[in-house]
Amino acid sequence: MTPVRISIAAAVGSVILILIVLELIRGRRLKERYALLWLVTGLVLLVLSAWRGGLNTIAGWLGVSGYPPAILFAAAIMFVIAVLLHYSTVLSKLTDDNVLLAQEVALLRTRIDALEGAATPEISPTPVEPRAG
Repeated sequence: MTPVRISIAAAVGSVILILIVLELIRGRRLKERYALLWLVTGLVLLVLSAWRGGLNTIAGWLGVSGYPPAILFAAAIMFVIAVLLHYSTVLSKLTDDNVLLAQEVALLRTRIDALEGAATPEISPTPVEPRAG
């Protein structure tokens, strides 16, 4: 059976995770679509830590008989891996978008320079006549 102290500590940790994610959303430092994975992680960990019988049942299904709370850590690691994979795909797309934007800026800068060069007539220096004297 899962020790009560472990269940309480895991539940408190899960609630803290959920509160931090909600505060980041409220402060507009984390977008909702990215926060969804973190909220799901916190909720699943909260359910697993609060429902001690369920945690022991899942541990039995997975063959973990020595220390059922290890399932909590395994679930947390799996969710963190899922979040990292998601962020890696987002980062890859942003990198590709950044390259395209840099190329478009370079093309626009070249076009602007060409238009400015065509619009400005070349001013030839006026010859200075020597003073008589």
